[in-house]
Amino acid sequence: MKRFDIQSGAVFGAKMYIGGRWTSGASNEVVEVENPANEQVIATTPLGTEEDAVHAVDAAKMAQIAWAKVPAVQRGRIVRKLGELIAERNEELARLITSEQGKPLDQARGEAGATAEFLFHAADNARRIEGDILVSDNPNEEIHIRRHPYGVVVGLTAWNYPAALATRKLGPALVAGNGFVLLAHEITPLSGLYIASLAEQVGLPAGLFNVITGRGPVVGQALVQHPDTAMITMTGSNRAGREIFKAGAEGMKVLRLELGGKAPFIVLEDANIDKAVEAAMVARYTNCGQICTCNERMYLHKDIADEFLEKFVAKSAALKIGDPMKGPDMGPKVSGPEVDKVASIVNAAIAEGAEVLLEGGPLNEGDYAKGHWIAPTVLEVKNNASVVVQNEVFGPVVPAIRVDDFDHALAMANDTRFGLSAYVFTENHRRIMQTPYALKFGEIYVNRANGEQVHAFHNGWAQSGLGGEDGQYGFDGYLRKQSLYLNWE
Repeated sequence: MKRFDIQSGAVFGAKMYIGGRWTSGASNEVVEVENPANEQVIATTPLGTEEDAVHAVDAAKMAQIAWAKVPAVQRGRIVRKLGELIAERNEELARLITSEQGKPLDQARGEAGATAEFLFHAADNARRIEGDILVSDNPNEEIHIRRHPYGVVVGLTAWNYPAALATRKLGPALVAGNGFVLLAHEITPLSGLYIASLAEQVGLPAGLFNVITGRGPVVGQALVQHPDTAMITMTGSNRAGREIFKAGAEGMKVLRLELGGKAPFIVLEDANIDKAVEAAMVARYTNCGQICTCNERMYLHKDIADEFLEKFVAKSAALKIGDPMKGPDMGPKVSGPEVDKVASIVNAAIAEGAEVLLEGGPLNEGDYAKGHWIAPTVLEVKNNASVVVQNEVFGPVVPAIRVDDFDHALAMANDTRFGLSAYVFTENHRRIMQTPYALKFGEIYVNRANGEQVHAFHNGWAQSGLGGEDGQYGFDGYLRKQSLYLNWE
């Protein structure tokens, strides 16, 4: 019997992957996985326990000892094979992503492609594990700075990109010589399990890569606090990041946390308005606004605000919302509670005085009677302290604020506890060069929409996280340094 049947709407029982075996775990309980477009249960996964978490870390620890002795280039070849297999199965993985997460199929195909690309780039880094030799103050001595894997790395992923976020962490961790335990998010666990089913076929040693399912407060806590977990890499909410930070403090765990953002989208009076509008659409509505680098608040120069908003509102109102398998512009939100959260933020903003330029909100009639649907909402806000300006919405809602000039926009943009990403649209070279000095964000897009690249570096400042992912800088974070004082006198 096939473990994974990637037919839309098919129901199957999935198991966890621990120590090279598929297992139902220590509990007889399961978690239902639903299709957010129609609320049909498409799978059940085990409700993992603390005991399962211990088994997964123990398995990774045992496998990692031998894996670390394998030459890095050989580790990279195996990781590349996994990427190649994922690339071959792009359509299968994309349909699975859409079924459990809800993003339109064309966007899911893009995520499946990125899932493979993260592994390809990680494999390329196998020859880039470098150290240094320093001159010593002592005679007949050299100082060698060496790099070693941490041991066991735990990956905690979010539900918005369940496949790509998994390999974004898995690839560099394995190439660096670590063992890996993935806690697949309970809402979207199937993509991670599918990747594990492919990993079985490429020669990864049993126990090196483990996928556990269950709820973060139980399984995640146990994984983080396990004495043999050396490093935790997590993508999720600010709230969850703080909990991981506290849970890992006693054991002095190494943490890499990407905790969401509240990206300002600045459009100045000299910007190409049509280009800025198109970028604002992409940066707000892709994946139903469920991206940490999304356009979350727009600061529009007063001289162009009317023109920009007229075009942006018209395009937002024209978006096609529907079955993500049939090519809409926007699919459903991932869950009912997520729809409720977004609606509550909009209602609070309106109560504070926000003007509704486009009234969207939850959809629950006709074609939308089943599923978690929400239409775009555009607000004009005067107060930068508004709940919709200061809190991450993570949905198709965007507030707009008029600003007097560049300095005014910068001050408003920096007035946040987040620091992940930002956007600036201007044709003025002086302003472009000022931007990276003035904006307090780890990732800035100038005259373009969002979309980081695998060889760059993705990191947040302030309460958007610690550490970062991607590229050489991200890969280096999966290795720790050792100083060797080599004296031959």
